[in-house]
Amino acid sequence: MDFDIVIVGGGLAGLALAAALRRSTLSVALVEGNTPIFREGWDARVYAISPGNARFLDAVGAWRHLDQARMEAVRAMEIHGDAGGRLDFTAYGSGVSELAWILESSLMQRELWEAIKRQGNLSLLCPARPQTLTFGPDSAQLTLDDGRSLSAQLIVAADGADSWTRSAAGIGVRFDPYDQLGVVANFATGQPHRGTALQWFRQDGVLAWLPLPGNRISMVWSTGEEHGRELLALDHATLCARVAAAGNQRLGALQLVTAPSGYPLRLMRAPHIVAPRLALIGDAAHTIHPLSGHGINLGFQDAQALSGVLCDKPGHVDCGDLALLRSYERARKEDVVTLQTVTDSLHDLFGPAAGPLTRLRNFGLNLTNTLPVVKNLLVRYALAS
Repeated sequence: MDFDIVIVGGGLAGLALAAALRRSTLSVALVEGNTPIFREGWDARVYAISPGNARFLDAVGAWRHLDQARMEAVRAMEIHGDAGGRLDFTAYGSGVSELAWILESSLMQRELWEAIKRQGNLSLLCPARPQTLTFGPDSAQLTLDDGRSLSAQLIVAADGADSWTRSAAGIGVRFDPYDQLGVVANFATGQPHRGTALQWFRQDGVLAWLPLPGNRISMVWSTGEEHGRELLALDHATLCARVAAAGNQRLGALQLVTAPSGYPLRLMRAPHIVAPRLALIGDAAHTIHPLSGHGINLGFQDAQALSGVLCDKPGHVDCGDLALLRSYERARKEDVVTLQTVTDSLHDLFGPAAGPLTRLRNFGLNLTNTLPVVKNLLVRYALAS
């Protein structure tokens, strides 16, 4: 089977790219090993979607069809240091209607999945897993575990941080483990959150409460592996009490809505995100610490940038042309490097090893809170991302 583009991976970034290519005349295939199973109930994995990426998802036809009852607008954000530092943002103060939207990963995946199933220029190959990948001067060849062979001008790796496609193409990456777990769970709260996202830089890690519809929140506690395993082993009542206490009882008593789970945190950098007939997007291209909430936003921006390059290219230019793909790489480099550097630096600055800097880092939060120009710059960057 011959295609212009084969996308390997049906996560959010791969699905978004496939949907964004609907406005092109290019033939596209998406290869995914597992048919998604969408269960009822709340998904513990949630994301903060920036207004810029909400507009992108709307442009590809997904955002307007999402269930509004399962989405919550962030109207304000409070960031607390570990020694009295504080930084506040409000949508009203920034001249916007919301700072971000909080919604479940599965909610977005379901809508994008349904959208591409109806897409005329796309072939959905699922379940199917890649077996071999070779590159030639005129095309790339991908064989699947069921014996089918795909030929494409461009292969897109969208299959996660441990990307098979990236490895098969011979692109090495650098992993820097944080020796932390991201512990996630959803809770019902005793008091209304009023659309406020809360984040605490603590001695035992970074605790975030993200508002969900109704009196519910999603928690992400980025903490040392030992402490993370301890949290996961607690009975539900004790975990609720522990999380409420860590947030200074800000929203009253908590009740567990979804069982906690944990995943290891690590920084991943790739020396290049393109090669002849290959492009990387999403976690296959980069990972960052979750304290900024920008992980999936970077993936959506990758999809937007790459789809723009491919849809707008001259007709005579090959999709896998390295010069074309390098324009995508250049477009993404600054944002990715900036966020990786900022989040990694914040992790180091507020880590236990940075104890002597306690007064300085909390002073920095308080100082920024008094400088409207600096705050507005930070918000404007976040809104566009």
